[in-house]
Amino acid sequence: MTDSPDIDRLIDKVIMLEGDFSDHPADRGGPTRWGVTETVARAHGYAGDMRHFPRSQATVIYKRKYWLRPGFDRIARRAPLIAAELFDTGINMGSGTATGFLQRALNALNRNEGDFQDISVDHVIGAQTVAALDAFLRKRGSQGEIVLLKALEALQGARYIQLAEKRPANEAFLYGWLANRIG
Repeated sequence: MTDSPDIDRLIDKVIMLEGDFSDHPADRGGPTRWGVTETVARAHGYAGDMRHFPRSQATVIYKRKYWLRPGFDRIARRAPLIAAELFDTGINMGSGTATGFLQRALNALNRNEGDFQDISVDHVIGAQTVAALDAFLRKRGSQGEIVLLKALEALQGARYIQLAEKRPANEAFLYGWLANRIG
């Protein structure tokens, strides 16, 4: 087991990528600041203009909603690279989607249940997902974490392309998604 990633460092990286205020006409999320949409900010009690949404509130939201609530902190104690990827993917696509990617990848990498039983793709970090990850890492070691990371990024990249194919307005974001969120 390796050291857990510094969540504050991960949040700083996301905020740097997301930037300050944005209200891109093609973005269904509407006004955002620090990568937090107006809808999410409102759900966490912010009532002001998004141009003035405090970075400190964004940090609290990222830690609570995208790290602790989905259980990525539990993953971090086992596989810090995987946890960092799940955190970033969860912010951009939803924590349930990120967790589903992990579950699908673990099932595909278990060699027809030779290493551990398939788990439900229920989009929740629970005991079965944690046990499957532990079994995978015991079998594959640190190199396994790198391969699992590649599988997660492949699923994420394919999802971005699907989003652009389904909604041409998303093509405005595809290059940046692939450049900044994959690899």
